[in-house]
Amino acid sequence: MNTAYHTISRLLCVIIFSILFIVPLHGLEFSDPLPPEELAAAIEAAMSDEQALAQTFMLGWVGAEPSPLIMDWIRDRNIGGVKIFGWNTDDTLLLARTVGVLQEASLAGPFNIPLLVATDQEGGWIRHVKGSTSETPGNMAIGASGYPHDAYLAGYYIGRELALLGINMNFAPTVDLFTNRDSALIGPRAFGSDPVKAGILGAAIMKGQQAAGIIPTAKHYPGHGDTDLDSHGVLPRIDISFETLWNRELIPYRMLSAEGLPAIMSGHLAFPQTSAAQAPASLSSWFLQDVLRDKIGFRGIVITDDLMMNGATTWAGSLSQTAKQALLAGNDIIMLSATPSLFDPVWSRLLASMREEENFRLRVREAARKIIELKLRHLRGRQSVPFIPDLRKVEQEMRDPESAAFFLNLAAHSVTIVKPRTGQSGSAQANVFPLRPENAGQVLLAGQYSDFFRTGTAAFPAAASYRYSEAQGAAPLVSMARNADTIIFCLSDASGLRLLRSLQPLGKRVIVLSVLSPVYLESVPWVDGAVAVYSYATESFAAGFSAITGRIPAQGGLPYD
Repeated sequence: MNTAYHTISRLLCVIIFSILFIVPLHGLEFSDPLPPEELAAAIEAAMSDEQALAQTFMLGWVGAEPSPLIMDWIRDRNIGGVKIFGWNTDDTLLLARTVGVLQEASLAGPFNIPLLVATDQEGGWIRHVKGSTSETPGNMAIGASGYPHDAYLAGYYIGRELALLGINMNFAPTVDLFTNRDSALIGPRAFGSDPVKAGILGAAIMKGQQAAGIIPTAKHYPGHGDTDLDSHGVLPRIDISFETLWNRELIPYRMLSAEGLPAIMSGHLAFPQTSAAQAPASLSSWFLQDVLRDKIGFRGIVITDDLMMNGATTWAGSLSQTAKQALLAGNDIIMLSATPSLFDPVWSRLLASMREEENFRLRVREAARKIIELKLRHLRGRQSVPFIPDLRKVEQEMRDPESAAFFLNLAAHSVTIVKPRTGQSGSAQANVFPLRPENAGQVLLAGQYSDFFRTGTAAFPAAASYRYSEAQGAAPLVSMARNADTIIFCLSDASGLRLLRSLQPLGKRVIVLSVLSPVYLESVPWVDGAVAVYSYATESFAAGFSAITGRIPAQGGLPYD
């Protein structure tokens, strides 16, 4: 009797999912027989333990096309999602075809459930989907402009490109704060140091992505900004009290949760002065349940950062132990950057634990229900991302003139004159800008980006160019600089800073165009002028040289104290 009942229940669920997911592909209207939460509960109840566990898996794979192993996980296990990394994305059309192949395999499964197809397309520095997608000024540029409307449109245009490719989930906005200036991991990925401003701009990006049909995911909870360590290699320990955390790093999450944020990524970060002690937040039920769910009131799903990162596995031990602890702590999706074998312990031990431990089984099934509900709410209807991308639209609509014009305007809104600062009108440096060919003398452009030289020679046609590298040392640069009246130096990192310092004894006029994080400018107070942009996108270089030459006013402000 029970077997017949479950067979009939599963058959009805197949029919329901066919109606809810397959039919809307053809643009047909329908009415839900039940609210999403009740439908999700009915589907989860009809699933076997294996099927429920599979929904919690989000896997990456190596290569531009689907590997046989990732196809096995989708066809044989019906996993809940896939993660697209930078190594999958150089050919935009091929990526769109790949997403279609993955979704077709998933929709052919027992419950016709589509995949969550996720990536990291934050804007600016972090752009995992390459090919013909837009290079954008990034979060710190939005923080420098200060306009929530810029944030909304950035989320919308980035989201629209992802939607064309069939990508329905984005691990953005990044709401980590620019707290530790030595951080090489966060830097210009942050909006700035102000938590309220980060919350406002993060919420605007969230809304923009949702308008494009994308599921936004805020990260890296509870905050990666106050460390210069990278959780890919180690487990960072951030020694701040919970009071500081609550009133600083957690403010953006509190604000976004109140706005209905659907997903959060948990970070592999330890906060020893809190009740989580030495445990990574991503594996801590105190952080994920007591703080995030109970105190903040977050009702969406929680996704781990890559569990193959040392910040997670060095604390928990094996990958299978890490995955189990992640689910028990309150994560709903465990994300792995590589595809394990079908019978890897990360699967077999989790399944065995479901059969042996009722509390773990219930936790996994709860996670599966929440994932299904998320899909019911976001992956269907006229505004949802298509499961099978239209290759013709990909060719015709990717990075249209409207979005290109917006990102150029964003770069122009954000460009910042750092030196001379406002109020230095009496200084000898006050007249350095605008710098034009007729008052610059012989110009030397020194940098490492092709767009810097292309844009720089358009502004200063007679300029000489030197592409520097730290390996060559300072001597060739100094030799060329001796013959110049003005050096315009592109500064983006510590190695560039070391070369820039070699120019000080020459007594030449030195202008710095800072890209990415502008903190390095604090180490060279002797330069005559400094302009900050916040990415190495073409639009950012165009805005920087336009500010240097006076073609546009520099409207941005430094987004940190």
